Amino acid sequence: MYSTKFLCHKRSIAAAVFLSIAIFHPAAKAQLNPLATQYFNNQYLFNPAMAGINDGLNINLSVRKQWSSIPGSPYTQAVSADYLLNRAAFGVNIYNEQSGLLKSTRAVATYAYHIPLGQDNQKLNFGLSAGVLSQRIPYDQVNGDPGDLSVARYNDRKSYVDGDFGASYTSNSWSVQAALPNLKSVFNNDINNGTVDRALYFTSISYKFGFGETANMFALEPKVCFRGVKGYTNILDAGANLMLLDNQLSLQAMYHTSKSSTFGFGLNKNTYSILAFYTTETSALNNYTNGNFELTLRLKLFDK
Repeated sequence: MYSTKFLCHKRSIAAAVFLSIAIFHPAAKAQLNPLATQYFNNQYLFNPAMAGINDGLNINLSVRKQWSSIPGSPYTQAVSADYLLNRAAFGVNIYNEQSGLLKSTRAVATYAYHIPLGQDNQKLNFGLSAGVLSQRIPYDQVNGDPGDLSVARYNDRKSYVDGDFGASYTSNSWSVQAALPNLKSVFNNDINNGTVDRALYFTSISYKFGFGETANMFALEPKVCFRGVKGYTNILDAGANLMLLDNQLSLQAMYHTSKSSTFGFGLNKNTYSILAFYTTETSALNNYTNGNFELTLRLKLFDK
């Protein structure tokens, strides 16, 4: 592995300290603080069964970055699109993250099927995603010994095929979900065996309360999630989404037992939504950085 002297021109000493913590300490990993938009606004990010849960074509673009500007701090981008066609739905989910010199890109395609069960828009939903994961070190960002083969050997690793499976029960009020990400590693322990932050499973349950004459002027949706992460204590997420003025405005808050919290605000129109989130840092890193900021643009096209 490159020592800090190889990064002196492009990485400060503080960045090197941060990078070593981010690589080796499980509490610094992205799986401990996934994108906040997945909890209420873009649930397809974590569960393929939620692709096409809403009518029309839904396109989501998310960007997340550390609030303080530390060289080498994690930077995350996500793009997803899903479309409902009768009972079947199709989706694409691309996730890109760079932390220090390590860059990870994951792209999957999704097929989901939604089975109507009765009144109140009740559905049983199943989804399967398949795609590839690539992990690389960008050569143009390395300032070190050109004769050192460590980077070349790391980049010579092949991208591997991966996928996710999910199921859910949804209605106008209830949402009960379960998902198994990284399916290949479930059946092959050699895949990402050394990755301590790999997501193992995801479950959630929520109920939406409607108030007002139309039951939509004021709505509150409490939600509880339970996540398994390899090499770390299971994480419980608990919070709620407050929707005002027929969901034109939304306020969100989630507490994570990884000792961080997420706060969000959303402006929702007929064809687009703009959402902003702030997540405080986990307890292991709150002395080094003051959390991260996330911005999401959601487009809704061809809605019935």
